[in-house]
Amino acid sequence: MVPRTYSHFVPHLNKVGTAVSGGDDADLAARSSLSRLRTALTVFFALDGFMFAGWVVRIPAIKDQTGASESDLGLALLGVSAGAVVTMVFTGRLCQRFGSHPVTVVSAVLLSLSIVLPPQAHSAPALGLVLLVFGAAYGSLNVSMNSAAVDLVAALRRPVISSFHAAFSLGGMVGAGLGGLVAGGLSPTVHLLLLTGVGLLVTAVTGPVLLRRRAPVPLPVPVAVSGPGAEAGAAHTPRGRGRGTRRVVLLFGVIALCTAYGEGAMADWSALHLTEDLDASPGLAAAGYSLFALAMTAGRLSGTVLLERLGQNRALVLGGLTAALGMLLGALAPTAWAALTGFAVAGLGLANIFPVAVGRAGALAGPGGVATASTLGYGGMLLGPPAIGFLADWFSLPLALTTVALLAAAAAVIAHAARHVSAEPAPQQP
Repeated sequence: MVPRTYSHFVPHLNKVGTAVSGGDDADLAARSSLSRLRTALTVFFALDGFMFAGWVVRIPAIKDQTGASESDLGLALLGVSAGAVVTMVFTGRLCQRFGSHPVTVVSAVLLSLSIVLPPQAHSAPALGLVLLVFGAAYGSLNVSMNSAAVDLVAALRRPVISSFHAAFSLGGMVGAGLGGLVAGGLSPTVHLLLLTGVGLLVTAVTGPVLLRRRAPVPLPVPVAVSGPGAEAGAAHTPRGRGRGTRRVVLLFGVIALCTAYGEGAMADWSALHLTEDLDASPGLAAAGYSLFALAMTAGRLSGTVLLERLGQNRALVLGGLTAALGMLLGALAPTAWAALTGFAVAGLGLANIFPVAVGRAGALAGPGGVATASTLGYGGMLLGPPAIGFLADWFSLPLALTTVALLAAAAAVIAHAARHVSAEPAPQQP
């Protein structure tokens, strides 16, 4: 049986090996460089969450400014999703051509500049158009910084991918908190203009760290082999676009979709479920998603230790099963406090599945794999809220929320089934 440690799934990088062979001083310099790179990427993840949360808390004010109805606003908000999904597909190619580090920096600048556009719109159609630009920058930054993170994870040979996503969650919590504090005293234009300044300043300070150092170039990716001789070790295939590689990347993309579906559903429907089905007070209902998000952040902060101890496959399977049990409790519990407990358990279970799925896809297929898995995952986040709404109309909201548990369990089943799947080698260039 092939050992399923973390290093089995990520490429070994010749830059690290070269540095180590050069002596203690070279080893120390290489580790210091990787540490600075990790810090810089963590800042960009936090900035992404901070900026997006700052925009989200101003949606009600911008809705009033544009005079949009709920349905008009919903259509306008699709601009964020449409811009992000379309750009995600092309960002992988840009990262392959120009490198993930420069694309990350440029995307952060574009996100910082575009966040001030929504308050300038005075109609729902105009808002939808500017949100296309904002969504494009947001999607580009997500793919490029995740691509850079995948290469860094491989260089460090530690499963630290969840720590980056924890920074995103923390940035979102800070952005939402500060946005709520200033919402009563600052107009959306002033608030988001300040965010533009923060984004440009952070990018100016942190961006040079990425621009001075190219992303590590991976050697062939180790993949699992089954059958006779599997005990001898792992087979190595280069990153590529073979049919087997695409098939495995799609599997991880589906895992990301299944879990992101739950995140989207929780964001939009948890408070309503607590209020209408369990007679919770408005304050207690508002705590539902906050508790879910806090549990997810805590799970991601401890994700490195968890992945090192369990390995990625076990972490994916156990995470999916934990989330499924938590959401069943959250959806079907007879009291609000039991439902809150279920939401927290679900957050812990879902915490590391999306980061690991995107990381595995990137380790196999580079930026293109990150783009594919991210696009599918983002699609799941978009699919969740409307799907829950339709099912709630047809059946009931508690029953509709059980679909989150079903998809989390499906993610666990797919991860378990994919534990022995290997990618076909990419065609070798003459």
